[in-house]
Amino acid sequence: MNSSRIPVLHFSNALARGGAEEHVLTLLRGLSREYFQLHLVCTPVVAKLLEKDLPQDVEVFPLSFYKPQQAATALGLAKILRQRRIQILHSHLFYASLFASPVGWACRVPAIIETPHVREQWRQGLKSRFVIDRWIGRCVTHYIAVSEANARYLIDEKGLPGQKIHVIHNGSDLKRFQSGRTSSRNLRAALGLADDVLVLLVAGRLEPQKGHTVLLEALPLIRREFPQVCTIFAGDGSLQNQLQQRARSLGLYDCVKFVGFQSNMQDWFSLADIKVLPSFYEGLPLVAVESMAVGTPVVATAVDGTPEIVLHEKTGLTVPPGDPAKLAQAICRLLANSGLRKQYGEAGRRWVHEQFSQEKQIRQTEELYLRALGMHDGRVFVSEDQPSTEPESRESALAGRAI
Repeated sequence: MNSSRIPVLHFSNALARGGAEEHVLTLLRGLSREYFQLHLVCTPVVAKLLEKDLPQDVEVFPLSFYKPQQAATALGLAKILRQRRIQILHSHLFYASLFASPVGWACRVPAIIETPHVREQWRQGLKSRFVIDRWIGRCVTHYIAVSEANARYLIDEKGLPGQKIHVIHNGSDLKRFQSGRTSSRNLRAALGLADDVLVLLVAGRLEPQKGHTVLLEALPLIRREFPQVCTIFAGDGSLQNQLQQRARSLGLYDCVKFVGFQSNMQDWFSLADIKVLPSFYEGLPLVAVESMAVGTPVVATAVDGTPEIVLHEKTGLTVPPGDPAKLAQAICRLLANSGLRKQYGEAGRRWVHEQFSQEKQIRQTEELYLRALGMHDGRVFVSEDQPSTEPESRESALAGRAI
């Protein structure tokens, strides 16, 4: 089989490293080398950011293709597809599929897959009617929805054909978050935090989507009850200066720390008493999966796929987006009750290990790849410790389970 591996090309035209790029890394690391030969086309800046984390056998083509007038770049992508005889072209986010999928269709790539990742709440005017999405969708053979909510969005709002859409939850390498994880004591000391300081952690890009401003507005309410609380923003982004200025204007700068992008997030999750996810929209947020894998409870906004991870009153608390008062109320409730934090943390750890493992995501993606090429055999990738099961219906998955 090695001599006839299936060439797969992942395409991203993002200009920063975010959740979609972590998703790509998970697949490039985990997909079977016996059956697949892996390639990546991405912008030079992202190629540089991913360089240290990419497997050595993945062939990388730095290519900037995010403007419709880049005819020469389109021809360059077509050349790669033809020379590498790509059988599966997998684009990440619609803006990548917008450029890559028509090129793949013109090159007669047998299977063209798009993972949209998120609900595009930012769209306005003609863009919000999704005309271009449906037109480009003629070139796409399969969509991967990262959550049940994402699937409903693609069908109900974008108007994409339901038979093309397959739900595969995001997964993470949960082995990094075993009970023997690195102690957070040294990290706490480096930050100058006393042992009795309660820590809130927001991990994510400093962009409007992530709702950092809402948490800043909630912090004065939280500090009335818990004056020693410290909030850590882990991530980079375009709003950094604006958020720092807002923290100063609210008199919060002494209790808010901006630590930039961190690669060792398991240590930061271990440090936190509560992980806060105040986003306005999401796909299926990996930071929630990873913090819960450590046993850190989550307070999050009930948007898109987030409630599929953060089960309200079971593994954490969910609140409406854009509501500082309700966000503060939920956070204070957990800060005041260490027993409840422990209860939600332990339940969350069990839940994500059951539902959101990297192995499950990779196995389901491999099976979709084979089905897309008419080669599916459900037994091909199943190991002895991971017996094959029929996928659950969307209804049963949405119904929730006892933790």
